[in-house]
Amino acid sequence: MRTKLYGPLTGLALAVASLASPSAIAETNEPEWRYADSLISAPQMPRDFKHFPYVNPDAPKGGTVRLSWTGTFDSLNPVASKGVTAIGLGLVYDTLMTPSMSESSTEYGLIADALKYPDDFSWVTYRLRPEARWHDGKQITAEDVGWSFDQWTKLAPREKYYYRHVTGYEILSPTEIRFNFAEPGNREAPQILGSLMILPKHWWTASDKDGDPRDISRSTLEAPLSSGAYRVGKVVAGRSISYDRVEDYWAKDLNVNVGSNNFDKIAYDYYRDETVQLEAFKADSFDWRTETTAKNWATAYDIPQVENQQIILEKFPQTYRGSGLMLGFILNTRKEMFQDRRVRKALNYALNFEEMNRTIFFGQYSRFTSYFDGTKLASSGLPEGRELEILKSLKAPVPEEIFTEPYENPASEDSRQERSNLREALGLLKEAGYVQKQGKLVNEETGKPLTIEYLMNGGRFERVALRYQASLRKIGIDLQLRVVDSSQFVNRVRSRDFDMMYTGWAQSLSPGNEQRGYWGSESADNEASQNYAGVKDPVIDELINIIINSDDREELIAATKAMDRILMWEQYVVPSWTSPFSRIARWDRFSHAKQLPEFAIGFPTVWWWDEAKAQKVREAN
Repeated sequence: MRTKLYGPLTGLALAVASLASPSAIAETNEPEWRYADSLISAPQMPRDFKHFPYVNPDAPKGGTVRLSWTGTFDSLNPVASKGVTAIGLGLVYDTLMTPSMSESSTEYGLIADALKYPDDFSWVTYRLRPEARWHDGKQITAEDVGWSFDQWTKLAPREKYYYRHVTGYEILSPTEIRFNFAEPGNREAPQILGSLMILPKHWWTASDKDGDPRDISRSTLEAPLSSGAYRVGKVVAGRSISYDRVEDYWAKDLNVNVGSNNFDKIAYDYYRDETVQLEAFKADSFDWRTETTAKNWATAYDIPQVENQQIILEKFPQTYRGSGLMLGFILNTRKEMFQDRRVRKALNYALNFEEMNRTIFFGQYSRFTSYFDGTKLASSGLPEGRELEILKSLKAPVPEEIFTEPYENPASEDSRQERSNLREALGLLKEAGYVQKQGKLVNEETGKPLTIEYLMNGGRFERVALRYQASLRKIGIDLQLRVVDSSQFVNRVRSRDFDMMYTGWAQSLSPGNEQRGYWGSESADNEASQNYAGVKDPVIDELINIIINSDDREELIAATKAMDRILMWEQYVVPSWTSPFSRIARWDRFSHAKQLPEFAIGFPTVWWWDEAKAQKVREAN
């Protein structure tokens, strides 16, 4: 299951708390209403909890937090697949359920106060709070929920695929809606609908201020009617957007919101150049920066504002506790040259990570060895126990080496190892039908040079790309760097118009339906899916089905490890590198509860404006 912006949501096993008594269930033979749903263990919070433990229920309201984003935007419509949607729109819309930032795969009621489903997970019913309101005062109804589901699955290809197991819905009353599933047994199916963003049917099907009919299938810069803690404020198309806190927000006193949504305004400025963006932060143009560049973290903050603690540098482990991660150079196997695993493997041998880590990363990183890196779902060593049983039971053939060789990335600790790795790469390429002619690697049959275009979203990664380019040149491969802006990058990725690109996948502790969108054969030709590599492998498909329909947590973990192991061996990605911390630079104007969430930093959701700290910063300036 997918994750929300600020923390993990997703999952597998049934563990819930009930609103109905066992005797009532026996009498009616009807599933009980549940105030929360967890897919790993029982919800930590009782039915009558007052607030989450990681908030300050008395946090002051006020202040503005200024954030930044890269690229541009041209739409305030989150559904339409055309255009680039502004960052932060999740602030203005509520969902049926909302996650706990200290529990994995656990949701509590927001628009819905309860849900129920049968033991075979063949359907789910959500019961809406009668007090749930749009910002115009109208009630949020089951009709809004059904209409929203229709729009998301009709207009947003990724959502259409993600919810394809839903066969339909029934509106049982103005506050109850039941969704039916294609087949029983999918434990996460009831929960994933809880994250559905609900939209106002009456607003989208009406006319705008000029009398023109609104069209939810098209991009628009009209500020939408919404239901959340914030509403859209000032918009400068492509450059900035702000969100204003709603004073009379209908859910401000709900236990899931107490101590949250404390800032009066959340504002985003867009930057197209990341060097300019960094300098703007240091010049106090915005307040919070996630530093993704090791060199910047090591060298760019040697400034007086850090020394006198106007700017705080801090590493947070929270975001790495509840989710796995894989980042790397993704190879588009729809391209003929990448359909041979030996070619893909050779590209991994040619990457000299250790040299880059020494010279440009300041020794801050280690390489990914799993698509679930950092979690108990990550494969390692040789398969054993339940994982081994699953691998041996698969109908589709499994690469024999996974039973005899643990996966390891090539290492180049010195020039001797680098030469050895390049020889290994050349050997693999020769087996795949390539030969060197006049310093170029060419296909022996066609004479076509092995040329790879690396599609880059801006120039931030250029230093790394140039190192990789130089390494590949040593074995005759021409890596061509193609830098495009964010809009072009998104469009080319959607149309699968790339050879190689750099991105990745975040994973929850309870993988499920989203795995079909990442690696399932059916999603390979879906432009909106995250199956960037074009994976079409019956073994992976079989394992995904086992994961989704696992009977218990042990089987899910074992099947996930098996899938992870095969994905690594198939070399769809040249793995990059990671550090188990979020590196944050922030102007010291904010505070948070002593206990931060287990799985999220929680900024800005549960932080607040600290006037005393802000005054010290003002005085120092």
